[in-house]
Amino acid sequence: MNLVSIRVITGDVARLVEFYEKVTGLPATWSTEDFAELETPGATLAIAGTRTVPLFAPGSSHPADNHSVIIEFLVDDVDRVHANLTAFVTDFVKEPTTMPWGNRSLLFRDPDGNLVNFFTPVTPDAIRKFAPTRPAS
Repeated sequence: MNLVSIRVITGDVARLVEFYEKVTGLPATWSTEDFAELETPGATLAIAGTRTVPLFAPGSSHPADNHSVIIEFLVDDVDRVHANLTAFVTDFVKEPTTMPWGNRSLLFRDPDGNLVNFFTPVTPDAIRKFAPTRPAS
């Protein structure tokens, strides 16, 4: 089994795609006006409009209603990324902080209120854990 994608349902696909393009620096690939993807080496962030929900199961997902999932991105230098994000991220939840498990994490919310974690491994164990997938400088 291989986790390939996380899908976020939103009421405004263009707005959310633009936000994630800015924060990640990745271009989105649009399939329709209701569906776009941002691909990373490890997985894809899919962003879909509410009109796609009935294709799966009517009423099964609601936009801007996430209170349990954190969308996480491994970055080379979370402190540098934080400095770059201050120009357009308006809802920082936690400034860069080193967590007990060895990652330096930055938490913020996207325009729909979803929690996003940008992190950089900083302890030897965390660095070893993510060495094969660590982004280039």
